[in-house]
Amino acid sequence: MSVKPNPTLSTSDADIAIAAGHLRAGGLVAFPTETVYGLGADATDDTAVARIYSTKGRPQINPLIVHVSDRSMATRFAVMTTMAAQLADACWPGPLTLVLSRREGAGASPVSRMVSAGLDSVAVRLPASDLARRLISTAGCPLAAPSANVSGTLSPTRASDVRFPPPPDGPLVIDGGACSVGIESTVVDCTGVRPVILRPGALTGEDIKAATGIEIGAATGGDLSAPKSPGQLAAHYAPATPVRMNAHTVAGDEALLAIGASPLVGAAQTLNLSPTGDLVEAAANFFAMLHELDRGKYSGIAVMEIPEIGLGAAINDRLRRAVISFATKID
Repeated sequence: MSVKPNPTLSTSDADIAIAAGHLRAGGLVAFPTETVYGLGADATDDTAVARIYSTKGRPQINPLIVHVSDRSMATRFAVMTTMAAQLADACWPGPLTLVLSRREGAGASPVSRMVSAGLDSVAVRLPASDLARRLISTAGCPLAAPSANVSGTLSPTRASDVRFPPPPDGPLVIDGGACSVGIESTVVDCTGVRPVILRPGALTGEDIKAATGIEIGAATGGDLSAPKSPGQLAAHYAPATPVRMNAHTVAGDEALLAIGASPLVGAAQTLNLSPTGDLVEAAANFFAMLHELDRGKYSGIAVMEIPEIGLGAAINDRLRRAVISFATKID
């Protein structure tokens, strides 16, 4: 049985005030950022943060990203090292999440321990979206906000793809249109000597180095029973329909997610991430097009080969996790 989209609020000041009041009262609000729609709650309220986990069906070992309206809000609960400050100077506001040490002691803001899944670090982002920052500022608190989807399923990039029960069990939804970036933020761990990418995303290591001169390392394994970042679990970002990567042929009962000027022929339905092969355009279209193909009655979704460069690496990361997720469901 299909689930109807949630009723939505507009981006007017009056509706933003309604959403902010709902957050202050411990409620959930789904709102757009430049990356994907987030499922937001007051990050200082343990009960509200717990509702995120229960509403999404999210494992409580999986940390949440805390969104802030400005740098000063972040420094109330997180330690901004010199290296982290350099990254923030160059990439905030924007699709970069920094994993920082929690600030302790007098004057520290009481951000819920649940956002960190019991760790001494906290993931923080200052979104580029004016609407997201308006909501946070009006609410007057940092917002814990993973993607506004059931855990393990596709991230929403449009309000119509946010599918939860309406309040009081589910969130209010602010319809801010399609997300401009369309893929989650890059997560960089700044708690060690050298910054390390924990989750590839909208900014590549090359982008960050070009902006800051800082060489960013890649994560090597780690304890995924206690991940430091969202998006590190192997099974994630999955549609209900099985996904097949690097397709060179397509069957008549499959849907095709194509890229480039020469899509494969013979699919029941074809959507093209970017007819010119532009990976920025492909990333912006990725989740929205997967959502659309997933609504069809197809035996599978075949995805043409996407270059493992730039944003292609982030797209392929989501596809690989989608493949693992579906295999896990049928085991």
